[in-house]
Amino acid sequence: MITDEMKYPIGRFEKPETIEPHHIADWVDSIEALPLGINEVINGLTDEQLDWRYRPEGWTIRQLVHHVADSHMNSFIRFKLALTEDTPSIKPYFENLWALTADVQRSNILDSIKIIEGLHARWTVLLKNLKPAELKRGFFHPEYQCTFSVEEAIGMYAWHSNHHLAHIMRAVANDGAF
Repeated sequence: MITDEMKYPIGRFEKPETIEPHHIADWVDSIEALPLGINEVINGLTDEQLDWRYRPEGWTIRQLVHHVADSHMNSFIRFKLALTEDTPSIKPYFENLWALTADVQRSNILDSIKIIEGLHARWTVLLKNLKPAELKRGFFHPEYQCTFSVEEAIGMYAWHSNHHLAHIMRAVANDGAF
C-alpha cells in the first residue's frame, strides 16, 4: 500500500499565511543547496542503483534527477516571465509523460546534474536580488486556474527541491526496497 508518507516524505507544501523575509531567505537557501544535496546522495551509485524506486510505482532515482532538471528549467522560465511580463500565462506540461521520454530513460544523470548545478547557481543569483515589488509579481497557471506570486513560487520550489531530495534519500536508505 502506498502511504501519504511515501508520497510526501516531508509533508505537503504549506504556504504561510504571511510570507516573511525569513521564509524567502530559508527557501532560497534550500534552492541553492539542492545540487550539493543530490550530489552527496547519489555519489558512487551504480547504474543499477539509479533504477531504485522510493515507493511502489514511484519514479526511479534516475527519473527523479532528470525530473528535477526538467521541472526547475520550467520554473526558472516561469520566474523570468513573471518578472518581465504582466501576469503571463505559463505553459503547463505533463511531467509524468516527460519522465518516460528517451532522454530520461537513457541519458546519463550527470547531464541533468550539470543542468541543475548551473540552473540553481543562476536561479539563486536571481532570487537573492529580487526587490520586494518583484516578489509580488506573478504568473497565471492555466491548469490550476490561479495566479501564483513569485514569493509563493519560491516556497513551492524550495519544497519541491526538498521533496524530491527526500525521495532520492529514501530510495538509497532502503536500498530500493519499500
